Amino acid sequence: MQTTVLRIGTRASPLAMAQAHEARARLMAAHDLSEDAFAIEAISTSGDRIQDRPLSEAGGKGLFTKELEEALLDGRIDFAVHSSKDMPTALPSGLALTAFLPREDPRDAFVGEAASTIADLPHGATVGSSSLRRQALLLRMRPDLNVIMFRGNVQTRLRKLRDGVADGTILALAGLKRLGSQDVATEILPLDLFPPAPGQGAICIESRIGDSRLDEMLSAINDAPTAQALACERAFLAALDGSCRMPIAGRATIDGGHLAFDGTILSPDGRQSHEISASGPVAEAAAIGSASGEKLRRDAGTGFFDGWN
Repeated sequence: MQTTVLRIGTRASPLAMAQAHEARARLMAAHDLSEDAFAIEAISTSGDRIQDRPLSEAGGKGLFTKELEEALLDGRIDFAVHSSKDMPTALPSGLALTAFLPREDPRDAFVGEAASTIADLPHGATVGSSSLRRQALLLRMRPDLNVIMFRGNVQTRLRKLRDGVADGTILALAGLKRLGSQDVATEILPLDLFPPAPGQGAICIESRIGDSRLDEMLSAINDAPTAQALACERAFLAALDGSCRMPIAGRATIDGGHLAFDGTILSPDGRQSHEISASGPVAEAAAIGSASGEKLRRDAGTGFFDGWN
């Protein structure tokens, strides 16, 4: 019988809280537990507090996980719930990603004020995004656009849009769905034109290595196809030294025992890109991702990364 309250760590944004609630609900259903068996601890992260500059200049995507990982290592929480795309490829010693929830729709969504689609935006329109990948993909589609930094959670970015700071923005469709706000999307962007970030749409759980009791509990809610896809995508990122300093897209899909992967790297202005497709057995997911990243790095050459890596 479960007698100890499990402490769930999460960022404090509405989307992060919704993701923590989903993890809790799945654990409750899997183990016949009540809400009283869990305590959700909202923890402010550096990534949430730093709003005046791009993450690439402030320290990278680890700013969204640092304080949560400190709480894990200190024993203040039992596990942390994250957006997989926010996770660095290297984790602190003693911590591991121990479960992935079923992946939501990985596509991006355009939210337009001046026009409902990117193609219909006026010449020189302003689009806000804090993601280098989204900025590069926007400029590849529309080199005339004025792309500006747009930091903040979903609600903050939508408010900036209403206040006229930009004519449009790009948000993850998965996040909008989890918030029940998918109706704000004016265009769902196709995967071939606007490939997603590695890990986009997937919630992951991070915990301490060696906690066998918790590992057993979490295994009941781990979605194997999502875990396999993310093993490939994260290996791809690691091979490219992936961080917020590089526009990188990558997505793996699972069909039975077969994995298919597509990856893209772009220059920040969207004018140059290199793409790769690979496939193989799911047992080789990480190897496929790593080999794909290494091949793209060789194909692009060191000059491609100079000045922005």
